[in-house]
Amino acid sequence: MSAARLLVVGTASNAGKSVLVTGLCRLYARRGFRVAPFKAQNMALNSFVTPEGGEIGRSQAVQAEACGLTPSVLLNPVLLKPNSDHTSQVIVLGKAVATMDAKAYYAFRHTLKPRVLEAFNTLAAESDLVIMEGAGSPAEINLRENDLVNMGMAAMADAPAVLVGDIDRGGVFASLYGTVKLLEPDERARIKGIVINRFRGDLAILEPGLRRIEVLLGIPVLGVLPYWDIRVEEEDSLAERLTGARAAGPGDVDIAVIRLPRIANFTDFGIFDLLHGVSLRYVKPGESLGSPDLCIIPGSKSTIADMRVLDETGMAGAIRRYHASGGVVAGVCGGYQMLGREVADPSGAESDIPLAGGLGLLDVTTVFSPEKQTVQAEGRVLPVPGPLAGATGSRVEGYEIHMGRTVTGAGTRPLLELRRGGTEGAVSPDGRVFGTYLHGIFDSFPFVRSLVNHLRERKGLQPLEQETAAHETYREYRMAQYDRLADMLERHLDLRALETIIALDAKK
Repeated sequence: MSAARLLVVGTASNAGKSVLVTGLCRLYARRGFRVAPFKAQNMALNSFVTPEGGEIGRSQAVQAEACGLTPSVLLNPVLLKPNSDHTSQVIVLGKAVATMDAKAYYAFRHTLKPRVLEAFNTLAAESDLVIMEGAGSPAEINLRENDLVNMGMAAMADAPAVLVGDIDRGGVFASLYGTVKLLEPDERARIKGIVINRFRGDLAILEPGLRRIEVLLGIPVLGVLPYWDIRVEEEDSLAERLTGARAAGPGDVDIAVIRLPRIANFTDFGIFDLLHGVSLRYVKPGESLGSPDLCIIPGSKSTIADMRVLDETGMAGAIRRYHASGGVVAGVCGGYQMLGREVADPSGAESDIPLAGGLGLLDVTTVFSPEKQTVQAEGRVLPVPGPLAGATGSRVEGYEIHMGRTVTGAGTRPLLELRRGGTEGAVSPDGRVFGTYLHGIFDSFPFVRSLVNHLRERKGLQPLEQETAAHETYREYRMAQYDRLADMLERHLDLRALETIIALDAKK
């Protein structure tokens, strides 16, 4: 029997679609249903590599983890990764197929419908419930033709939909009303319920508005979700976490992450928020770097272009001065490439700039090629001096996503010994600069705790005695957050009405 199905759409980006899908995935998975998330088309620089080496949106990997499901390219058959203001790399079923501007992609998009539908049908045949996620708003009327992800996907899957609105940003009733009214009649008929997200205040005061919008639209409100403090990885760089900086207190280890214009996989650093006495902040090029205890340069979809921004804004000079004063600098993926002497792109694989100088803090050089490396990896930390000396032997795992090939010089030593063979990453002679291609290296509590304790020691602070208050691994922490999210949905959603909408009872 084919799976029950539901599409979650939102009045706008960052309305709460991804988090609602994650919570529903966890809720029904722990009730014993075989649940699968699905997003037909995702546009994000936050991506993940599946066991078979395919690239998908990071949010679908998060949702799969909430389901207890191994991530697969079927969960996100089309991924768009912007690499400039006008072009995106197009990834189909996990593999990069081309770089296109919007006009070229719109012409190409109609050819993707059969592949998207095949992926969905394969999931549906293996599942009791498929929870689909839309993108942006379904009321983008200029994008209706050949729509793959919103109401077009609902039609292809013959699925009902729930509409989510974010009340915290204001104007939620106008957003809900306008979204529904801009839909075509057949699309409007698929919207079976409304969810209001991020509410603070007295629900009794909101009640008249809820009843009025139900009358105006003829669609029931299935629930009002409170403003939550549950930590689930955000899908994209609209996330609150990236919009401001928090100053470190006198007893804090201050970690500054450079907020690159095309930052990728910013969720690599979420674990630092869990450690007592650590302040994690994001600094835009042009802002003051200050004097952090650790400066991290994250991944980038456009390494050379972002390196040029660091140069033009003075941030590159600030990082070099910080290092010269004794600072510790780390780089992940594109950030690792920027730490080196130069980055070359002779074939135009990622940029139209053939050569750029790096920060010159590591004796490495990088050359881009059209072939993309997407692979899961694990290894252990090799003996190195400096901040990572105490992490020797720590096991780390994650995944690589990069088109550049980095060659290390005589002035470095390798960071990791890989299980698949060979070494990875580079460390400076004094250990104060290190780089790696491994997204997820900071997900290891022993690795991170050792690093933070070294930074604390440099400040004359006592070491951390526990990795976390209640969880041994970062994955355990994430699973606990999914459970908190599912518990919240159970309290605040009319699940009986939702299950009637998706005919879930008949599937179990």
